[in-house]
Amino acid sequence: MEMIDVIKEPWPWYVSGPLITLVMTLLLFMEKGFGMSSNLRTLCAICGAGGKVEFFKFDWRKQQWNLIVIVGVVIGGFIGTQLLANDLSVNVDESVIVELNKLGLTDAGKAYMPEKLFSIEACKSWKIILILVIGGFLVGFGTRYAGGCTSGHAISGLSNLQIPSLIAVIGFFVGGLIMTHLLFPLIF
Repeated sequence: MEMIDVIKEPWPWYVSGPLITLVMTLLLFMEKGFGMSSNLRTLCAICGAGGKVEFFKFDWRKQQWNLIVIVGVVIGGFIGTQLLANDLSVNVDESVIVELNKLGLTDAGKAYMPEKLFSIEACKSWKIILILVIGGFLVGFGTRYAGGCTSGHAISGLSNLQIPSLIAVIGFFVGGLIMTHLLFPLIF
């Protein structure tokens, strides 16, 4: 096996898990939290959203370190897709592929994001645009209502043993199951 193939393999849990633990430990000692929604809140406050919405009125200068996470996500995403990705197929059970094919998602198991939903062609369909806008609104509302996003609650909140984060994470999973098994088949 060539070295480049080894680099392109997903990181095993015994590498990525301790790295996440290290980052969370450092954040705890620095009395910082983690979550993408707080990073985006800081970005919105910097752009002046505090003049229009009370939620964004806070001293964002104390949260500037959040911007490093946003930059890291962009750089990491680029590195992951351009340098580390060797296969875009997803290991999905055959029965799931059959069910998704019945719903018109013919690229199930071949890519992470179905082209029927996430391609330029999909933007020509009002149904798809409506689904994405409503979905985006619900994610934004849920994030605000839950007091944080999935990464903030699941990684930071649970590592701090916060009961509200445990409740939020359970809610995220229940919502995902409802969407996947009840609503998704109705939409398609």
